[in-house]
Amino acid sequence: MADKAKETAVEEKKTAKPKRAAAKKPAKAKASAKEEKAAVAVEENAEVQVEETTKPQKEVSLKESNPEKFLKDFNWHNYEEGIDPIDDGKLEEFEKLVAENFVDTLDDEVVEGEVVHISDRDAIIDINAKSEGVVSLNEFRYNPDLKVGDKVEVLIDVREDSTGQLILSHRKARTIKAWDRVNAAHDEGTIVNGYVKCRTKGGMIVDVFGIEAFLPGSQIDVKPIRDYDVYVGKTMEFKVVKINHEFKNVVVSHKALIEADIEEQKKEIIGQLEKGQVLEGVVKNITSYGVFVDLGGVDGLVHITDLSWSRINHPNEIVELDQKLNVVILDFDEDKTRIQLGLKQLNAHPWDALGEELKVGDKVKGKVVVIADYGAFIEVAEGVEGLIHVSEMSWSTHLRSAQDFVNVGDEVEAQVLTLDREERKMSLGIKQLSADPWTDITKKYPVGSTHNGIVRNFTNFGVFVELEEGIDGLIYISDLSWTKKIKHPSEFTNIGDTLEVIVLELDVEGRKLSLGHKQTTENPWDKYEKEFAVGTKHTAAITEMVDKGAVINFNDDITAFVPTRHLEKEDGVNLKKGEEAEFQIIEFNKEFKKVVASHMAIHKEEEAKIVKAAVKKQAAAADEAKPTLGDANAKLQELKDKMDGKKK
Repeated sequence: MADKAKETAVEEKKTAKPKRAAAKKPAKAKASAKEEKAAVAVEENAEVQVEETTKPQKEVSLKESNPEKFLKDFNWHNYEEGIDPIDDGKLEEFEKLVAENFVDTLDDEVVEGEVVHISDRDAIIDINAKSEGVVSLNEFRYNPDLKVGDKVEVLIDVREDSTGQLILSHRKARTIKAWDRVNAAHDEGTIVNGYVKCRTKGGMIVDVFGIEAFLPGSQIDVKPIRDYDVYVGKTMEFKVVKINHEFKNVVVSHKALIEADIEEQKKEIIGQLEKGQVLEGVVKNITSYGVFVDLGGVDGLVHITDLSWSRINHPNEIVELDQKLNVVILDFDEDKTRIQLGLKQLNAHPWDALGEELKVGDKVKGKVVVIADYGAFIEVAEGVEGLIHVSEMSWSTHLRSAQDFVNVGDEVEAQVLTLDREERKMSLGIKQLSADPWTDITKKYPVGSTHNGIVRNFTNFGVFVELEEGIDGLIYISDLSWTKKIKHPSEFTNIGDTLEVIVLELDVEGRKLSLGHKQTTENPWDKYEKEFAVGTKHTAAITEMVDKGAVINFNDDITAFVPTRHLEKEDGVNLKKGEEAEFQIIEFNKEFKKVVASHMAIHKEEEAKIVKAAVKKQAAAADEAKPTLGDANAKLQELKDKMDGKKK
């Protein structure tokens, strides 16, 4: 029977005429031991089929009964050598069978195959090629339950190895398919599932179709994430937002899916917004300037000034993250993208609840909540503040900083000076709680009286001295010292020093005191006016060379100026710094405290004395010579008279 089946198959092959231009020529392959076994199986199967045939009038060929096995048993070698095994009328049918049953074994094509056998190391995969392929079991580690009959995707890795075996790759096929699916998800915007594997710098690593994708921390949720580890090991939905084909990088986002849902909710909420509307929200973020509240897809800002009627330093004093609270819509822009919310507005304004019994002149107690340069704000009731101006903190007319009087948190008592309920303003005063020290100022500090005061402040023109709390006086810079030339008060005294002063002037209405310090001592210039009178001589050294002359100090108080021409010595050379000499006072002005001295006047005066003495001596000599001449004249006259007598 087997011989008869073979003869029938050979006869059918001989009746077919070859058409090489139309037939597709498959790749040539070497016959392996497995193929030989398959050929024997085909023959045995064919023999069984012939024996089981019950209708001898119509003999069924192997090609008709089992085309797949027929094609595997087909002698391609004879076909390539020019022996046409197919009839002319059967050529198109043959080509159709080849196209339907044989796969095109291209290197980069992923095909589906069936697991036909599993060994200890490999899996045999039937991909409807001329021979079955082999895939290492290592590539199925993710699928330990692989069994015969499973459908798997493979890529032809090596068409035929040295033994003629077709080598397949399931791993490469999965990678190619995974990239195809990732690209499709990116292009079409479809949602994919991913497994969060672990944390990494700046985000998470997610397994998507077997590809490791990066999930940035900012793309996990619309809310800031404080603990990334809670997401590790979870399977979540993602959207592929970016692919870098050059570096094979994939970026996914879970936030994008949330935002899409939120956007729908946002449109619905924004369309219903109205001023004064009260909504429930969740605290999403806290900053130094306010609180962001999630209204269910739309964020609004509660500014720090709208959190409480009382003054606060930071919003976290009122709210905390994830806290649910009711807020009122205060305002929003035309596009409703910026929503201003309020929390304190849900309660009545404290000023409205302020008792009517409070009036100007009443005493109140409160806590210092804010200090400014111009004063301090005191909270006398929750949400009700009054301002104590620095001028109302002390009776002193010399204004200082509010920090010199109070500190934040201090409990103080004050008097209500003004009260405006409509404008919700109140001014307070502390000094009004004590008596005005200027009431009997003329008795305590009459003009000419001497007192001790504390230096409190400097100005360019003088020193402010505090005689007592609320009583300040000014010492002009010219009244600090009789003798010293002071450019700034800090050269003479320091803040906090105690000075003895005398009251020079008192202005009760203007609340001004004029004080003097130098007047507490005798004016030394009264004494110096005689001691350093013009013409007096004193010995001193040149202490400093200045423009147009030099400076000498006769004592701690008297400093004199020596013009350059008056520095000349007897030898014609000028005095130099440090050189000691005798000087004569040539000018003394008590009012302007001006003293001018000269060294040249000393030796010029000596010269003048010498000249004067010489002149005097010469005059005396002349006087002595006068009698001798007189006698001569007398004798001449006598002689003349005698001569005249003889003539007579």
